[in-house]
Amino acid sequence: MTYAISYDDILSAANQIAGVAVRTPLIESPALNDRVGGRVFIKPENLQRVGAFKFRGAYNRLSRLTDAEKACGVVAFSSGNHAQGIAHAAELLGIKATIVMPKDAPELKLANTRGFGAEVVLYDRYNEDREAVAGRVVGDSGATVVPPYNDPFIMAGQGTVGLEIAQDLEAMGVTPDQAVINCGGGGLCSGAYMALYKHFPELNGYVVEPEAFDDVTRSLESGTIEQVDFGARSVCDALLTPSAGDLTFPIMKDLGLKGITVSDDEALDAVAYAAIRMKLVGEPGGVASLGALLSGKFEAKDKTTVVVISGGNIEPAQLQACLERSVT
Repeated sequence: MTYAISYDDILSAANQIAGVAVRTPLIESPALNDRVGGRVFIKPENLQRVGAFKFRGAYNRLSRLTDAEKACGVVAFSSGNHAQGIAHAAELLGIKATIVMPKDAPELKLANTRGFGAEVVLYDRYNEDREAVAGRVVGDSGATVVPPYNDPFIMAGQGTVGLEIAQDLEAMGVTPDQAVINCGGGGLCSGAYMALYKHFPELNGYVVEPEAFDDVTRSLESGTIEQVDFGARSVCDALLTPSAGDLTFPIMKDLGLKGITVSDDEALDAVAYAAIRMKLVGEPGGVASLGALLSGKFEAKDKTTVVVISGGNIEPAQLQACLERSVT
């Protein structure tokens, strides 16, 4: 089957974003290794520009626009991290950006998006379709719509997360048994796992979702794209997508990825653990993968596991509340 991206596209994206995006490290926590009885490597994309992996795909996409396309600007829709990624990439490239964001998006993400110079258009996520709103915003302006995950350049850019993991592990002479990566619409998982499986074909790959947004987990089981129930809620705002993309899902399905879900409490506990035990600030959706590990959703004892922390844009009040939770 021909996919939206290839491994070569991910290599190209790595060259495109080199020197602009942060090459985040792979780190180990002795305390975490002791807790799970195995070896765990953390990829902290909360240390990326804009505090999330989303900058990678955003810069890869926007930097490839023609001069004529750049002059017309871009329009994106996002609950926060893609919004910030597009806004910052546009700022660096001198492109006008308009971002359609839900009214209930975290204030920090709204403020940061505006802070990068983007215009923000608010909508009601429970009563309006964000793509339709974006279409109205574009009008006859000629602006390019940049979706959050269902775009080849976005997918390839996010794939550089997996490429860097593979390169760093190979440099250490380490072969991972498994990896866990947070999943919304599948841009990160499709790209990152394509790169990881190229280097480690025997890897077991897991996608992690909030319990109420388990559409990819169900899709991997059924073989067709499933939808999220209307009105579903979760504290993991970075992962609240209605379904996987028709470009991202075939890759995830054919790689044989498996789905894992975490509760809101498990995600919040992971925020606390990351901050207190590992000195890493993560948002609930960004540490869902860590929550799956800590809550024993898969076997990590005597195994080598890779965990991607995909973002760290958490409201200060929410972080404070998490820090007050009991951490073991």
